[in-house]
Amino acid sequence: MTLILRKVYHIAAFSWYTFVMKSLAAKDGEQLPPGIFVYGGPWKYLTFLNLLVQMSFFGLAALNDLQPGKDTEGSLSRCKDLLFSVFAFPVGMFVVLLFWTIFAYDRELVYPATIDTFFPPWINHAMHTFVLPVLLGEVLLQPHIYPQAKHALAALGLVGLAYLSWIIWVYMSVGIWVYPLLGHFSTVGLVGFFVLNISVVTLLYLLGDKLNRLVWSK
Repeated sequence: MTLILRKVYHIAAFSWYTFVMKSLAAKDGEQLPPGIFVYGGPWKYLTFLNLLVQMSFFGLAALNDLQPGKDTEGSLSRCKDLLFSVFAFPVGMFVVLLFWTIFAYDRELVYPATIDTFFPPWINHAMHTFVLPVLLGEVLLQPHIYPQAKHALAALGLVGLAYLSWIIWVYMSVGIWVYPLLGHFSTVGLVGFFVLNISVVTLLYLLGDKLNRLVWSK
């Protein structure tokens, strides 16, 4: 019964993220509201990149479920576990946590009200809310093999540095920060903010590992 539920869950989650991505793609060509600029397209937003990660993970999980037998040592299974533990869980939780924290303080710093005319509320929640319960559901439904912490955090740090370099490049190219919040920091403040973010992502990775152990300790 658990195996069937797991298969249904993975297929449903993959279908959901595919639908969300298709809905976002349908917006291509529409006039962008203030708060969104063309350069870099959606690839400059961590929210969009996170959706790709979530869709990829649940796609891999669904494919792995369809394999005959209960192979937990195959390359597909290892890739699935790596993607979930190092990227899907910590980055997905980070997007939800950071977005709603800043939104509660001042939404104009992260999601200006003008964007509401472009994205309906359900898309906003699909990108920034539903990610959390879907990830927690995955934790409850299937155990994951976590890599050594030093290797996982090194990979997470490299990806974080690459994304940081990318948004700095966007700013240097067009003179606009991807997120309005960043324009309110001094250079020292930016460094401190980025260090804080990496620290939070690291803690979220450790949280995922801890939850996995608690739920599947037996």
